[in-house]
Amino acid sequence: MTFSPETSISVAGAGSVGCYVGGLLAAAGRNVTLLLRAPLAETIGRHGLRVSDLNGRDQTVSPSALKLTTDPEAALCTAEVILITVKSQDTASIAALIGTHAPKDATVVSLQNGVENASVLRHALGPDHRVVDAMVPFNVVQRTSPGEAPRFHRATSGTVQLQSNVAGLRDLLDVPGAPFAEHADIEAALWGKLLVNLNNALNALSDLPLAQQLGDRRWRRLISRQMREGLAVLRAAGIHPAGVEGMPPRLIALALLLPDTLFRISAKGMLAVDENARSSMWEDLRMGRPTEIDYLQGEIVRQAETHGVAAPLNRRVLQLVKEAEKAQKGSPALSPEAIGGT
Repeated sequence: MTFSPETSISVAGAGSVGCYVGGLLAAAGRNVTLLLRAPLAETIGRHGLRVSDLNGRDQTVSPSALKLTTDPEAALCTAEVILITVKSQDTASIAALIGTHAPKDATVVSLQNGVENASVLRHALGPDHRVVDAMVPFNVVQRTSPGEAPRFHRATSGTVQLQSNVAGLRDLLDVPGAPFAEHADIEAALWGKLLVNLNNALNALSDLPLAQQLGDRRWRRLISRQMREGLAVLRAAGIHPAGVEGMPPRLIALALLLPDTLFRISAKGMLAVDENARSSMWEDLRMGRPTEIDYLQGEIVRQAETHGVAAPLNRRVLQLVKEAEKAQKGSPALSPEAIGGT
């Protein structure tokens, strides 16, 4: 397939990341359809979609620049490129809808957390569909106010890394505010991001903004322990994670151990976070939704069990998030000592 600015792009499961990326694609003149829930579709249809970032970008995309639908058939039947932004636990379900409604030659791009989504999509869709993996490094926060366009705010920095074997796809998706670049080893990039994403659960359990959490050395020590535990598991599994935004996970884990003053000096990139941003897992707990813990800490624990390596902190965090999901009371607001025992 040859891509052009007129290529039909559908965002399947347009929540925070999907609306942010889809909104900026539409703002750049791309042909975009958002498949989303009815309340959000109604609000965007009335007021438009606002996208902003920590670098000062702030623009509202007119409803006329987007196609909005809650109907999977309408969203997928003419799609040439499908961006998957659903939670990992919903990947098989969206794959079934794509298999039923989308053209056989549609290109399917996974913009999801975790490392197995593209494999799930390929298994479900078979050889007819081209499935492309990608790694989204940034956090998007959704904010709504009555009578206003819902705002999707990129609260951290980063460039989306795209599997590098699809000619023209990067040029189609790379737009101002949502940069895309090709990566020669996308699996390694996904594992590197998973190690960084282990903090999603700690942030959810802390009930703190990310910037405040990262400013506290007690939390950073806990994040580092999780990452180093994960690195040991991946070494045993023969998996070599790539750096995130150019920084190897091993060095990130070491930098987190620095005293506060040295950390602020040496890790300015890590601290480029909107002061109110929290992880998507915190938002899931707040809203009483299932989290992606099984695809983050759960993945580390599964690899640890397979290769005979201990992963007690990741296992502990997995348990605590499961308990918080079951309690349906939002974040338990735990201290680092209550989680890690130090």
